[in-house]
Amino acid sequence: MEKVEPLFKDNIKVHFAAAETQNQFAATKAMGVKYHLYTAYPFVERMIFEKPKAPIMTIFDWQKKNPFLIPKYIIDNSKHCIQDSGLFTLMFGSQKGNKDESLMQKWYESLVSFTLEYGKNATCVEVDCQKILGVEKAWEFRRRMRDDIPNRIINVFHLEDKQKGLDRLIEFSDYLAISVPELRIAKPKTYKEDTYRLACYIKNKKPHIDIHLLGCTELKMLNQNRFCTSSDSTTYVCSKRYGFLKKNHISRIIPEKVKEIVGDNVWNEVIKYNKENNTSMLLLTIYDLINKYAAYAGKQD
Repeated sequence: MEKVEPLFKDNIKVHFAAAETQNQFAATKAMGVKYHLYTAYPFVERMIFEKPKAPIMTIFDWQKKNPFLIPKYIIDNSKHCIQDSGLFTLMFGSQKGNKDESLMQKWYESLVSFTLEYGKNATCVEVDCQKILGVEKAWEFRRRMRDDIPNRIINVFHLEDKQKGLDRLIEFSDYLAISVPELRIAKPKTYKEDTYRLACYIKNKKPHIDIHLLGCTELKMLNQNRFCTSSDSTTYVCSKRYGFLKKNHISRIIPEKVKEIVGDNVWNEVIKYNKENNTSMLLLTIYDLINKYAAYAGKQD
């Protein structure tokens, strides 16, 4: 694939993912984050399986009564919101096993039903099932989804599509995703440059297309690909999950200092739904990332 310079440069909006976990969303919302991604997985899972395994974190009484209302709350409090299909979790998560065409059909139909009722105004990631059902079956779902929901759709390029499939996707789509984690696994030494070349190829072939970088968290990559439209990241919860921020353990954080940085109003809102240490870690990490994303990826307004 020939290396070419992008035709347009603006900035890439980083969507804070895992927004369906509401105590985390409370923190991003309080900090003024305007771009989010949630997964439909725990909701659609409950529509299909008798014994769902994915928990749903609620913080309000109305969410406990009907957790399916969570996506609307995220959408209403975001400037732009992406709904992931949850397919990757279905294929490789706690329900992993034999994923035949019958189950994919049920997942697709339930996802469409869920989206029509609870996911209005979200931009929706397609059912990209290339890895288990093949490229043509993915195209079948792709064409159906365009007819079945009014939402804008992000189609996804996978390595199984190959060059011919990529060109076909570019022609078909107006919002196309590149799976950065997939490239990182397949080509660990060259995935950064491969991502850039791929994004440039797509943009030059169709200048008005939007490009999403799935799971792209690396700041230099965001900067290199600023001509893309969006990316998503769960980096903001890594410090809470592993207990370290910039090699500093969570126990070293002084809550009063965090309050000085983010303000009492933000602190008081987030502490309602998180323990003190987690509140400190979440808010400090989000504050740090907001500034880094603005510096590397452009304004996040």
